[in-house]
Amino acid sequence: MTKDIFLTNNLSNQKERFIPLDEKNIKMYVCGPTVYDDPHIGNARPLIIFDILYKVLKNTFSKVTYVRNITDIDDKIIKSSQDQKISAKELTKKITLNFMEDCKFLNCENPTHQPKATEYIDLMIEMVNQLIKKGFAYENKNHVYFEVKKFTDYGKLSNKKLEDLIAGSRIEVSEDKKNPEDFVLWKPSNKDEPSWNSPWGKGRPGWHLECSAMSKKFLGSEFDIHGGGIDLLFPHHENEIAQSRCANESKIFAKYWIHNAFITMSNEKMAKSQGNILKIKDFRNKISGQVIRLALMSAHYRQPLDWNDKLINDCQNTLDKWYRIYSSNIKPVEITEEILKPLYEDLNTPGYIANLHQLYEKANKGENKELFISACKFIGLLNENKEEWEKYKKNKATISETEISNKINLRNDARANKNYEEADKIRDELFDKGVLIEDKDGKTLWKFK
Repeated sequence: MTKDIFLTNNLSNQKERFIPLDEKNIKMYVCGPTVYDDPHIGNARPLIIFDILYKVLKNTFSKVTYVRNITDIDDKIIKSSQDQKISAKELTKKITLNFMEDCKFLNCENPTHQPKATEYIDLMIEMVNQLIKKGFAYENKNHVYFEVKKFTDYGKLSNKKLEDLIAGSRIEVSEDKKNPEDFVLWKPSNKDEPSWNSPWGKGRPGWHLECSAMSKKFLGSEFDIHGGGIDLLFPHHENEIAQSRCANESKIFAKYWIHNAFITMSNEKMAKSQGNILKIKDFRNKISGQVIRLALMSAHYRQPLDWNDKLINDCQNTLDKWYRIYSSNIKPVEITEEILKPLYEDLNTPGYIANLHQLYEKANKGENKELFISACKFIGLLNENKEEWEKYKKNKATISETEISNKINLRNDARANKNYEEADKIRDELFDKGVLIEDKDGKTLWKFK
């Protein structure tokens, strides 16, 4: 008898019992990175959340197919490659390799499939042809657009009317569109930009189309779970639903829509425009990926998580404590349903961590150490031996306070001039010398790691 799993479905805005389309093969698609820049801590949250969901599903069902794509053609990629004076292919290869290293650092399992958008352009062209043929899309000046008004269920995921969605979002303005809300399926490429031959001229696919084509390739027209960050709900996921259901003539696209909330710093969303990005790779060789992993599961996935020094220190200290009783010689044991219960209740990771603390207290007294270690490993913790863990012990920085102040002043000047690249560079230099900085209430605070 399988355990009941409950998930909050954004399509209904309710917590629902998970009833798969086919118990013999659970199918999940999660939006992966657009590889124009190295992933940051905000990008790490869905990596870990859906890694945990993958583990829970595999613990319950005999087969789970997990697809996480890599978007390696996009306007942001083209702009970034031009800014760096390298080819888009060279840029995406470099960033994809860094992304894979980040996943390894965070102890995330590999998905079943990890398709790259550029490998399936023919399927995207085929889907556009189907949409034109069925009257849901139109061509104008080498562009192909999806006509949103033709899909009567548009806006159901966002739970908003079409006019409200348009008013509250950044809709691409173009005289080539019939209606402001229509979105691009195919667009022409400029000279020296990546392009593919198509019935509408040389060009490239729209971002939304890529996920629709790749999910259909590996999961079919209808599947169980679609996941991603809350920022993707509109327009990306709304547009995926529209084009997929119309092209495939299906009643649903994905049955359950799961979204994680943002990471904030000093209660501001982590974003390049804010100049408060912390890249995952910056933490490698500084602290263990387990610290990042534990920090990112310390709040419920549907709640914002504020990233700060106290959070990192608390997680470091917790793992330090847990490693004191860790032994690699202990054989794994089956984890009881009572311990796993929080994860089955809408991925309640804070509740599961509370169970781990209780198990630790017992294990520290010599009671059932095997269960404690097995429960930690289930969620991707205690994956290093003690020697590996010890190498991440904090070292005091070898930098004077005067030098720190000067660096912070230079960084503040760079941020004031909106030179976020320079500001990030200075922050990284301080980090490499063992100094953590935090922007709070208009001031920059710092401390040694």
